[in-house]
Amino acid sequence: MKLALVHDWLISPVGGAENTLKEIHALFPGPVHTLVCNHGPFPYEIKTSFIQYIPKSLFRLFLPLFPRAIQQFNFSDYDLILSSSHCVAKGARTHKNQLHICYCHTPMRYAWDLRDEYLRNANLTSGLKGWLTCKILKYIRKWDYNTSNRVDHFIANSHFIAARIKKNYGRDATVIYPPVDTSYYFLETQKANYYITSSRLVAYKKIDLIAEAFAQMPDLKLIIIGDGPEAAKIKRAPNIEFLGYVPNEILRKYLQKAKAFLFAAIEDFGILPIEAMACGTPVIALNKGGTAETILNEQTGLLFEEQTTSDIQKAVRKFETMQFDPTTISKHASRFSKERFRSEYKQFVDAKIKEKRL
Repeated sequence: MKLALVHDWLISPVGGAENTLKEIHALFPGPVHTLVCNHGPFPYEIKTSFIQYIPKSLFRLFLPLFPRAIQQFNFSDYDLILSSSHCVAKGARTHKNQLHICYCHTPMRYAWDLRDEYLRNANLTSGLKGWLTCKILKYIRKWDYNTSNRVDHFIANSHFIAARIKKNYGRDATVIYPPVDTSYYFLETQKANYYITSSRLVAYKKIDLIAEAFAQMPDLKLIIIGDGPEAAKIKRAPNIEFLGYVPNEILRKYLQKAKAFLFAAIEDFGILPIEAMACGTPVIALNKGGTAETILNEQTGLLFEEQTTSDIQKAVRKFETMQFDPTTISKHASRFSKERFRSEYKQFVDAKIKEKRL
């Protein structure tokens, strides 16, 4: 059986989608086809599209060309196509005698659920550029819907994303949570007197809300780890410490010692909250998206209902009155391990191969 892997792009830094691809390749090794790659080295063969020749800092501006780029890969000689998709990878051209299984991190956000937010953040709600961008996104959304039938079986990284797949494509999806390195982020039972949040500092992560909430609670300390375009907009206060980007081993140390990890984004899954729980650190998070599935309210953390400073403050104040067991929290996080992902993903693919009789 000849197989190929498809992934949207391999751009630094490595994130959850890339780690998922790594685990898939470990189970089903084959060449990886991707629009563009600017980091490595990788222990597998990489095949890139013509997007590779566009300056890497500008490649996202060529979104209208992504469908053509992914469709120019020739998969006609392959039996099995395994895609890892949050943009166009699922649109790879296949024929009826092939089996295409897509691990979907999310349907394309800026074409569907986050379209309006994307336009607002990019200042593209009016004018000629706004009109042109809307036309492009309309084309992308139509292409994305039409090519969903190139996938034989969808796997979603959460029930939240499975619902999006059903809504946007009219397709069912099996949920297999992505792999988290729960052995690297190991248990620490002794906690220090600070809260922590960490992410790339972009608008939808809502780090500004967390900072604003803590600026109004001067008796509590918050550490923010991460960097990004929203950094200058985030509230500064004497009880808030910004560390910027730090290596993983430093991040782990801070996660292990924190009283709790704060998370206010509507995320597809949310890997950092799992990493925090693997350290035995409870998570205070929004009760929407992936964290609504992965955090056990009042057992491994606290869930709040709205993305507001008031809801965050209420949750933190309630947390201050409660007790959490780090060992129980860490044990819960092990449900999302790399080993569990490998087992579930392999069983799923093997079963579909048997049904197809490749």
